[in-house]
Amino acid sequence: MSNLPNILFIFTDQQRFDTLRQFGNDRIQTPNLDALAADATVFDRCYTPAPVCVPARFSMLSGQYCARSGCCNNNGAHKYQGTGFYQTFTDAGYNTCCVGKMHYAQDLYGDIGFKQRFTQEELSHPDDDYTKFIMESPYRHVFDYNGQRSEMYYIPQISQLPAEYHPTQWVADRSLDFLESVSEDSPFFLMSSFIHPHPPFAPPSPWNKLYRTVSADPYMPENPEEFAPFMSDRFTREKIGISRQDLSLLRNYYYSCISFVDYQVGRLVDMLKKRGLYDNTIIVFSTDHGEMLGDFGTMGKRSMLDGASRVPLFIKQPGKEFAQRHDVCSLVDIAPTLLNLAGIGYDAAEFDGIDLFSEQRHDTVFSQYGTGKKGTYMVASNHDRLVYSGPADKFFYFDTIPEDTNKYDENSPRVIELKEQLVRYMESDCCDENTAATADDVSGVNKFPYGPKRADHLMRQQEERACIPEGYTIDL
Repeated sequence: MSNLPNILFIFTDQQRFDTLRQFGNDRIQTPNLDALAADATVFDRCYTPAPVCVPARFSMLSGQYCARSGCCNNNGAHKYQGTGFYQTFTDAGYNTCCVGKMHYAQDLYGDIGFKQRFTQEELSHPDDDYTKFIMESPYRHVFDYNGQRSEMYYIPQISQLPAEYHPTQWVADRSLDFLESVSEDSPFFLMSSFIHPHPPFAPPSPWNKLYRTVSADPYMPENPEEFAPFMSDRFTREKIGISRQDLSLLRNYYYSCISFVDYQVGRLVDMLKKRGLYDNTIIVFSTDHGEMLGDFGTMGKRSMLDGASRVPLFIKQPGKEFAQRHDVCSLVDIAPTLLNLAGIGYDAAEFDGIDLFSEQRHDTVFSQYGTGKKGTYMVASNHDRLVYSGPADKFFYFDTIPEDTNKYDENSPRVIELKEQLVRYMESDCCDENTAATADDVSGVNKFPYGPKRADHLMRQQEERACIPEGYTIDL
């Protein structure tokens, strides 16, 4: 057996930090993640470098904040010149494999440094491995296999696929195939990356029935109008007409999606134990960003409020006992931490992140969405945060979780200290305003959620139209 540790990196999408019992949630059913966290180092103050998919994942790959990588929105724009830490593991002799969503817009279906990659991005595409799987299955007729998007993006729905063909189970199945094939004589790095609980919240039947009581009320501050700059321009409850009953269903289906991921985690752990690999495998669990889930009257991400910007993170090391860390950290720390645990040398100057198990600690970390006057920036410690909203040209200071009121005082010594750090970060921002915008930022038509063109798949529309008899018109 190899002396080098194996690594299993379990990654989800849009999962709030408070959806694990380890973070105080007594309602969620996640027995497998609970068991892993109970033997892991749990970081309870981890923040995403960007509260949106592409830049968060790009910062994790590069180990650099958005201001340095040049990627701050959901597109392929970046200025990073490196190959990323997955390639470093491959170059070091690891048998590397990635299954599922990675969402690197500049190379959506490429290997991004892994020896093997089995792709499952969000929309149908002939190069996507999961699309090929569905096309060759008895469920070829299911076009919206991740749930129907567009006007139903935030409408709770049951998957059109049975559990055995569901995207979440496919990621686990392909991961299990890899684990069955690995040699005990060489180390592996497996990344199992699940799209859920990213919306639409579409668990398979009967997993949708795990949570059927009325969910807890979402958090609302005393003066919600004060938080208007943090509200998504597309997903406020009022704008998309979410009733309290619908919101309860959304929250329940969101939990169901997480529980179905948890079931797959148990299958992966069982395979490690069956193969005798568990005792030599480091297991990491995290997500790219959170989900507001009705808090402050809004859904979605793209916010520096805690529900969207704070993420779960734990790292289980063989032979190490449970520990809970309260020092602030970031997804940019993943790369140097795992490289050091594997004994792979690296230049610390390449990273903004640190090895979390070294003597070094962050005093603060940074997060960013967009750039310049359209950007939002945050500096966070383990107990407070300062946020600057470019569109509102306004600072916000919070020292409570959840946020209750803006306590920004330009004369406060603490605010001055954080402001100096945040201004330096903003001045270092190399992102290009001309490439940082996404289509929905600049288009005046078909904006979510009132038009089907915003988020539906495009690659199978001809086939979809052919399903409708003559005399009827389908709106695609």
